[in-house]
Amino acid sequence: MSWKFGERSERELRTVEDPLQRVCRRALELSPVDFGILQGLRTAKEQADNVARGASQTLHSRHLTGKAIDYGVYVRGKYVNGDTEDEYELYYQVALAFKQAAKELGIAIVWGGDWKTLKDGGHIELDRKVYP
Repeated sequence: MSWKFGERSERELRTVEDPLQRVCRRALELSPVDFGILQGLRTAKEQADNVARGASQTLHSRHLTGKAIDYGVYVRGKYVNGDTEDEYELYYQVALAFKQAAKELGIAIVWGGDWKTLKDGGHIELDRKVYP
């Protein structure tokens, strides 16, 4: 299946650094699951609000510098948030596409689903060690 980013995804992609844009575009080509970019660059206020409501644990998010995106999975055009085991599996499949895309392009990324605490299956960021 060939997926295409919609208007919102394209708008959000333009807010992040070029290497991350390239990984996102290649991941969409590789992914067996449709996904879109929900958010790229985030303001300090948006980040503080996320921390206040428990959606994030840091005020130093990679979203603040255009080095992170949040993605959402779509099944038959409907957004699924990954709350069930079956839905989370779809996020994992997209993460594998991101990892393959990053490997092909030589761009180091981190998937939020690999974190030890506050796992975030819909989060991809450029690796801090390579992109400080």
